[in-house]
Amino acid sequence: MSKSKFTFPVGYHDFHEDQVFNFQLNRWYSFGYARFEDMRKVGRKIENFADWKRELTKLAEKSVSEKRLMNAAFYYRAAEFYTFEGDPDKEPLYDKFSDLFYRAFKKDEIKRFKVPYKKTFLPAMKVTPASGRAKGTIVMFGGFDSYIEEFYSWMRCFADRGYRVIAFEGPGQGAARKKYGLALDYRWEKPTKTVLDYFKLDNVTLLGISMGGWFCFRAAAFEPRIKRVMASGIAFDYMQIPAVPLQWLMKLCLKSEGLMNYLSEMKIRKDPAHTWSVHNAMYITKTKTPMGAMKTLLQLNEKNLHSELVKQDVLILTGAEDHFIPLKMHDMQVKALVNAKSVTGRIFTEKDQAQNHCQIGNVGLALDVMLKWLAEKS
Repeated sequence: MSKSKFTFPVGYHDFHEDQVFNFQLNRWYSFGYARFEDMRKVGRKIENFADWKRELTKLAEKSVSEKRLMNAAFYYRAAEFYTFEGDPDKEPLYDKFSDLFYRAFKKDEIKRFKVPYKKTFLPAMKVTPASGRAKGTIVMFGGFDSYIEEFYSWMRCFADRGYRVIAFEGPGQGAARKKYGLALDYRWEKPTKTVLDYFKLDNVTLLGISMGGWFCFRAAAFEPRIKRVMASGIAFDYMQIPAVPLQWLMKLCLKSEGLMNYLSEMKIRKDPAHTWSVHNAMYITKTKTPMGAMKTLLQLNEKNLHSELVKQDVLILTGAEDHFIPLKMHDMQVKALVNAKSVTGRIFTEKDQAQNHCQIGNVGLALDVMLKWLAEKS
């Protein structure tokens, strides 16, 4: 059967004046799942999170009626993205996304798996080259709150170039959190080992996207079956993202859990974006307070990463104007890989139109860079 072909459009667009909304609209367009005219039109109707959920849901419903199932799936995903924990529509929106995704790509023969893990499961999916013969295996995952289906266009691109690709959701992500109750755990070598064991893999390339970049270095430090590591949009140490004065303030606040929760609650009352991010963090980490979520997230630090144990070939892709992760993280990570077999770094600029987080704006260029590097290192 014929496989889906994706087009990765070039350009980061002004779909919305607020980066909170604009980045997400650009993400679905840049990944090849959304129509330009849809993103432009819906962006004009959104002023807050309630508008976002309502308008993206309406857009998804319209797409279903027009039998544009791929568009519909990712518009439901977009609608769900900014829902809050406790919203009765959160899981139904996810279910609609998942159902439509697999209906949209049913001819692609995507293989789905439930990998046993800690008395429950890790969701995984596999795509293979049309020839059936693979020149290598890529194991990949996203970051903090991502779903494996989001990266299907990437997976298909790699498969079209001859690679077997397996993606999985680890603790805190996608169905691993929603359906199987697994909270975020920085010790990513554990789910990675489980997946490698389950599929009987060796000599693999590990690809981590966004927070997944931190996860992939942590896994590579402890898993010798990983021979190559690719990371896009990585934060070397989440404690070191803010400027130094703010780091000092954070350390001071961490000594008083009550004060930290109070300050966070005060900000929640004034800042809807902060409200969503805090509640989302609490949901992913399965904690009951902002401080509890922060403590979990701050475990993703330099000490726990163990960069000195990474001995593989490494490729790091960074956007020069990443609004999530400051550029300083790129050099910090490169310098910390003192025992890596090789380290290749690429910083994308506005000229590349890939200067944003995870190269949103020119994903095709990032994939080309990865594929060329893989050809050299395999």
